[in-house]
Amino acid sequence: MFKGKNESLFAHYNQQLFTKDLLAGITLFVMLIPQGMAYAMLAGLPPVMGLYAATIPLFIYALFASSKHLSIGPVAITSLLVFSGVSILAEPGSNEYISLVLTLAVLVGLIQFLLGASKLGFIVKFIPHSVMNGYTSAAAIVIGFSQIKHVFGIDLGNHLQVHYVLMGVVENIGKINFITLLIGIISMILLVILKKMAPRLPGALFVVILSILFVFLFNLDRSGVQIVGNVPQGIPQLVIPSFTLESVQLLIPMAITIALLGFMESLAIGKAIAKKEKYKLNPNKELKALGLSNMVGAFFQSFPVNGSFSRTAVNHQSGGATQMTSVITGVFIIITLMFFTSFFYYLPNAVLASIILVAVYKLVDIKEMKHLFEVKPFEGWVWIITFIVTLFVGIQWGIIIGAIFTLVLLLNRSSKPSIVEMGYVKREKTFRNIKRYTEAVTSDEAVILRIDSNLHFANISYVEEKVKEVLKTRNDAKWLIIDMSGVNDVDTISVDTLEEMIDFYRAKGIITLFASMKGSIRDTVNKVNWDQKYREHENHLPLEQLLKAKGINIEKKEDFIISAMDYQI
Repeated sequence: MFKGKNESLFAHYNQQLFTKDLLAGITLFVMLIPQGMAYAMLAGLPPVMGLYAATIPLFIYALFASSKHLSIGPVAITSLLVFSGVSILAEPGSNEYISLVLTLAVLVGLIQFLLGASKLGFIVKFIPHSVMNGYTSAAAIVIGFSQIKHVFGIDLGNHLQVHYVLMGVVENIGKINFITLLIGIISMILLVILKKMAPRLPGALFVVILSILFVFLFNLDRSGVQIVGNVPQGIPQLVIPSFTLESVQLLIPMAITIALLGFMESLAIGKAIAKKEKYKLNPNKELKALGLSNMVGAFFQSFPVNGSFSRTAVNHQSGGATQMTSVITGVFIIITLMFFTSFFYYLPNAVLASIILVAVYKLVDIKEMKHLFEVKPFEGWVWIITFIVTLFVGIQWGIIIGAIFTLVLLLNRSSKPSIVEMGYVKREKTFRNIKRYTEAVTSDEAVILRIDSNLHFANISYVEEKVKEVLKTRNDAKWLIIDMSGVNDVDTISVDTLEEMIDFYRAKGIITLFASMKGSIRDTVNKVNWDQKYREHENHLPLEQLLKAKGINIEKKEDFIISAMDYQI
């Protein structure tokens, strides 16, 4: 929204920009009406609360955001997280449930605002892409399965684990309402066709209007087709969420999850559009804007909101130029709430479910999973674990288990650093990894190893064992040369262990030398007097120069001749 510190929403605003924003705002309004109601239903709330969530939060965000194009409001995954976190505490749709959801929205907003005010927006970088993508893909499937009950017209309870939903379908297959199922299938087919054939048309709104007319004309609600029913008229009223210590303690884990995931989703699409339009997005400002939107919105019956991928893309494609599009969208939603809510009475739940299903199926990103396995299998397995946990254990556990699994794998990798033996490649006149360069020549008298990792308490014992393993096969070794060019940090226990190695192998007649030791590492080892105890080592020299300085001219072995010319840098 702002380019400079003193630039406001209305600075340099003109008729041309307003025309663009008006058209984009109307387009977003048309999208938000069916989506907002559908996502409220997904969150276990009355559909009207989806419209409430598309009013006050949009105005607040427009005032404080740095993005000109991000469209906030109800979104599918956040709605599912709300349902997942609160449905275990109260009956969905009940007054207690709604009260807890509003408390959750305040907590989400407070967390986001505090992170932004503390300039901690970078924290989301610690959730790996593989975890996020696996989680989003599984969550999309969970969302789809959660809507089966509305498409089939049967009661499957509030389970979010896929296998429980499938078991419920099998047990209740004889109770399927085929009129409801037909409405759901036709709605999905129409939505897909309209999206492909006429992407600029408001397909969801068209299907909503058509289904309302169909149910009204043929009295299908009397045939068991579940409808939205009475939608309260009027703007959202001011309410005070009831805070208790117990409810805050129960809701805080889910609040943290929604706050971080919502911000990540918002930041991703916001940055993409900002890059295209060549302006800067301020992550911490975005956090504060989202936080205020959720906090203030909660007092006007809004559940947690964040940036929407689909609506932001449509906003950009429709020519939206500033956050005035959000203001215009919110104004039209308020007009709808004041005068037109009665039109939604005969809207079938199956149609709202169909809108959700068509909106989320593209979030299942199997292609990315395959790509991760091709490039880095480690990340592929992180994707798989996150995906499976989210599907079968619980959506609230997917991110946590995925992040823990990533951490365990990283710690395991960190405890086993890369240590390679080096050989001399004559055509390149330098030393290379003997496993990658089969023509590299080694010497019986000089063992050259390169460490490609920082050294710390968790991996130094592995380094020690690796050195011992290599030297066991080299009975004639007189020199152990360790190339430290890939080491940027060492801790105290590593320095102590290296000292022990130097002394141990010296007693066996093997001199240990270090090459390419960086200044920061030398500063550390000199604090324990290496510059006095091992003065002759000259550990700052590059590998080739160190060999030359120590007269390690390994000419005895055929094809392993390091001449004075070879040492030139």
